[in-house]
Amino acid sequence: MDSSASSTSASAQTTATTNAAAIADLLGNPTDQQQPVGKNPRRGWVWFLLFVPLLLGAVFLAPRLLEFLPDSNQTADFSNMPLFTVERRDLEITVTEEGSLVSDENVDITCDVVGGATIIWLVDDGSRVTEGMEIVKLDAYVLIENATAQKIAFEKARALMIQADKDYAAGKIAVEEYREGLFRKDLRTAESNVTAATERLQATQNTLAYGKRMFRKGYITPQQLEAQKSALARAELDLGTAKIALEVLTKYTKPKMTTELESIRDAAEARLESEKAALGLELLKLERLESELEKCTIKAPQDGLVIYANTRSRDRETEIKEGLVVKERQVILQLPDLTRMRADVEVHESKVDEITLGMPAIVRVQDLKFQGVVTSVANRPESNWFSTAKKYIVGVRINKNSETLRPGFTAEATIIVSDLKDVIAVPVAAVIEDGEKFICAARDGEGFERRVVTLGKSDDRFVEIVEGLEEGEQVFLNPGTVLEASLSREREQRSEWSGRPKRTE
Repeated sequence: MDSSASSTSASAQTTATTNAAAIADLLGNPTDQQQPVGKNPRRGWVWFLLFVPLLLGAVFLAPRLLEFLPDSNQTADFSNMPLFTVERRDLEITVTEEGSLVSDENVDITCDVVGGATIIWLVDDGSRVTEGMEIVKLDAYVLIENATAQKIAFEKARALMIQADKDYAAGKIAVEEYREGLFRKDLRTAESNVTAATERLQATQNTLAYGKRMFRKGYITPQQLEAQKSALARAELDLGTAKIALEVLTKYTKPKMTTELESIRDAAEARLESEKAALGLELLKLERLESELEKCTIKAPQDGLVIYANTRSRDRETEIKEGLVVKERQVILQLPDLTRMRADVEVHESKVDEITLGMPAIVRVQDLKFQGVVTSVANRPESNWFSTAKKYIVGVRINKNSETLRPGFTAEATIIVSDLKDVIAVPVAAVIEDGEKFICAARDGEGFERRVVTLGKSDDRFVEIVEGLEEGEQVFLNPGTVLEASLSREREQRSEWSGRPKRTE
């Protein structure tokens, strides 16, 4: 503070003290006289006339007096605050996340039992198995009961089919028997009866003619002649009856019997086909149940290392173990190809849009480091009941084979998003957010300057400055403290800014 400001302030204080003393002398000490205001109206007007000018003078002089107060920007001591000199540098933008190793190609061991089943035994996780070795056993109790009942149903269907087959065979024989046997026999009988009746008619006719000659000669009586005539009439009736019987046999009896027998035969054939179909259905059910029973014992299709197919959510209720009820087609175990490994890492939703297929990466597993490349980016986040943060699975294939890598190993993948050359960059601690703007505190002589900057890409340590700073300038690494008085109130209403600043493309 200079001497002129000090003298002005002292003069103002002296004037205020003198005015206060004069007012006190004029008004007197109010504690000395406890007289009501209503008994001395002149004293009240004096107080009012003196107070109004004094108030107006204070309002007028206050801004002028503030000009002599010290400026915080000029008097604050920034000598101990950390600074960073703006410079150009190469900036490698990376995204580093953790995950686990998986095989790029797996042979999935699934539950193929219809409706699912309960695991009653399975091989230990991480065990090495050979082709044909039993690795999972599922509960088959219900299937055994169903298979037994189905076998009984199959045998009943087979018995019905056999009976239907016999009935059909008998029906065919009956048709042939009638056509080639019974009908021909009946036909010959009818024809024989016609022939016999014809012969008898001829004989009676001859007898009657002879009897008439004998009657004329008087050798037979009239009664005998009448008897011969009656015998002729009966012979004619017998011949007519024999002819009618032959006609009925050929015209009516044969078609009727043939139709009836063929109907019985055809019905038996239809029943036979129905029983065959029923038997086939029961056999299919039995074979399916027997196949389901075989699927309750799962064997290794090839040599390999067994990995339990647990989900990333690590839900205890769905964890692969004995007693777990698995659904149909659910993966129980995996036999991974250890020569094709990748790291599946969880990337936060704020960074996943920066990652594209084909980006190079570095995968660290324990004390080993491998070159890799991004081969997949999930289009949906992983569900996690324990966190509200949305993370996407990014697959990074490891380019080099290693016998030491195993599925499930913890892996850290550093994905190289971009490699910036010769750009202006400052530490992320030198930038703060004020509303929709990003602010830096640039050193200006002994004070500072509030500087609005445009950001580019950033990593966990540095952020690219597209516009707002020049090479060689100095910025404070604690701009929040330096700019606290000038920041907008919007920043106080928002949650504290965490992590790296947002970038502007």
